[in-house]
Amino acid sequence: MTAELVRGQNHPLPDTRLEIRVSAGHPVLAGATLGDEQGRVPGVEWIAHPGAPSLPGVDVPGQAAADQRLTVDLEAVPGAVHRVSVLLALPGPRAGGAARFGTVAAPFVAVAGPDGAEIATFTITGLDSESAVVALELYRRQGVWKVRAMGQGYEGGLAALLGDQGLERAADLAATILETVTPGPTAPVAAPAQHVPEAERVRRTAPVTATDPATTGPTNPPPTPPSTPPSGTATDAPTPSTSGGPVNYAHPRRQAAPAPGPAPTPAPEPEREPRQGPPTPVAGDASGWSMDERLYNQVWGMFEDLARTAAAYRSACEFAENRLDRELDQTLSDYRARADGANDAARAAARARHDELVARAQEVLDRDLAQLVAESEVVEPALPVAFARWENPVWQAYRVPAEEPMAVRLGDLHLPERTDLRIPMLVRLPLERGLWVDSGRGHSEAAGLLDEVELRRLALDCAVAHAARLLAAHPAGAFTVHVVDPAGAGTAALAPLVETGVLAAPPARGAAGVSAVLEQLTERVDLLQMAVRAGAADALPPGLDAARQLLLVHDFPHGFDDRAVTRLRYLADEGPSVGVHLLMVADRADASAYGPLLDPLWRSLLRLTPVADDHLADPWVGHSWSYEPPLLPPGSGVLRQVLGQVAAARHGKRP
Repeated sequence: MTAELVRGQNHPLPDTRLEIRVSAGHPVLAGATLGDEQGRVPGVEWIAHPGAPSLPGVDVPGQAAADQRLTVDLEAVPGAVHRVSVLLALPGPRAGGAARFGTVAAPFVAVAGPDGAEIATFTITGLDSESAVVALELYRRQGVWKVRAMGQGYEGGLAALLGDQGLERAADLAATILETVTPGPTAPVAAPAQHVPEAERVRRTAPVTATDPATTGPTNPPPTPPSTPPSGTATDAPTPSTSGGPVNYAHPRRQAAPAPGPAPTPAPEPEREPRQGPPTPVAGDASGWSMDERLYNQVWGMFEDLARTAAAYRSACEFAENRLDRELDQTLSDYRARADGANDAARAAARARHDELVARAQEVLDRDLAQLVAESEVVEPALPVAFARWENPVWQAYRVPAEEPMAVRLGDLHLPERTDLRIPMLVRLPLERGLWVDSGRGHSEAAGLLDEVELRRLALDCAVAHAARLLAAHPAGAFTVHVVDPAGAGTAALAPLVETGVLAAPPARGAAGVSAVLEQLTERVDLLQMAVRAGAADALPPGLDAARQLLLVHDFPHGFDDRAVTRLRYLADEGPSVGVHLLMVADRADASAYGPLLDPLWRSLLRLTPVADDHLADPWVGHSWSYEPPLLPPGSGVLRQVLGQVAAARHGKRP
């Protein structure tokens, strides 16, 4: 059964030998790139294009044409390759072609198996000013190859597409590729199957129905350079006759071959072993130099899988709804069928097709989510301290690390399709922006159930937990925390930081204390920036603390005058580049008197919440992720235990 994909949808590949057919109705250039885990292409030798049409496992046509055929053998690509992207580009007006896809028919792409049967199809609609597009992506996830309908267009053309895949001097490479093609027939290969409209296919063959999304997955380490393509791949040009007679198209060195006999019977292929179920998840099943790096990459692979499988499910349901509406409108407009009851039958059939499509989408979603849940159950217990929840037993054996980790966990993320599937929210170190724990109600339903005092208390508790986790993630003396609590309203929540002795100084109180701390950190940022710009890091004062700095600000804007607010904005903008970070606990409504003056401050900070809230947007797939703060288990002493270890290491004592 052929899967008719929509943008973002995925489908498993039953075979590794594939034929990719393109029907565009106008000349297009077809190519392919081989990418690593992040989709980066290491160099030009990993691009198959008309000027270099063959790579290990990939062959593309040597000309621009309206119908193209690419052959792929996924078992023959280098083992380090985990992503094969199929590219289409317009040759441009200089070659007599169109300048943008919006002026021509939408390209149709089909993936077929060795027997010629179509596995999946994709019509690339919605293009306008783009002149290059990533049509499909073949990717490997836990040893299984799948196809993803991309349809990612680029207004900047082939140069922008190649640059997005990490290639240097992409503009020069794109110009070279485009210069090698002119619209015309492709190399002498069998013509691809012509795309037949669905209605025609129904009349000619058995009915074909659309299938729906499958999971997505990340890909793996950088590939090794391919071997030199075999010689003799280019076709020989015809030689015109120099006499006055007709042109002789025979090749001067090619002798006439005898008439071919009957085609030999192909040897039967060895029987393939029956496909097993989904692979058993394994912790650390991703690329990386260390186990921590592999787990980090695996977590973000799970995040990507969940995002895309949910996007494919929603896209399939939306497609089903739109098709149902369109079919119902068509039945209502046919007045001749009202009398004999044909309209009722047509509406019932339309709803049945809709229900079948949604049911299959739900089935695929459930399968993918079950696989992700199984992977999460394996990965979560294996996470190191910096990535683990507070209730993970790994915290009981905590020791101050000798080097900082790649990232820290600042909470969990989930989607409404499976709320119990939590993906760790890992933020890279060093922090690239400050943090803001919003103590206001916002639009959160959970916050609306709490009174203002309880919400503010939870916000400061979360901030203390974040500060403790950052302290625990750094080596002894490599991270310093300052606290500003102008009114002293956070004394109880700040007690673990104060009583264990991990703070650089007691929390600053009153306007004078606020001003002193901000002045100290502002001067530090100025000194470090001047040293960096002048290339004179050795000229810094000998007593300057080399540790990264975190300023935890509670109850903002209480105790802040205009000068203090200006310094705070300066630290938010300039501090992260030299290791000075903010952790704000504030309700934006409390600072409304400043008007738009503070808008850049709030935008520069990563907003977190003390209760569950779906405020984190994912622009790639259009999701709103629900964020869960990393709460400590009730009655747990792990926070003080960890901070005690940090303080002992800071002061050179044995814990």
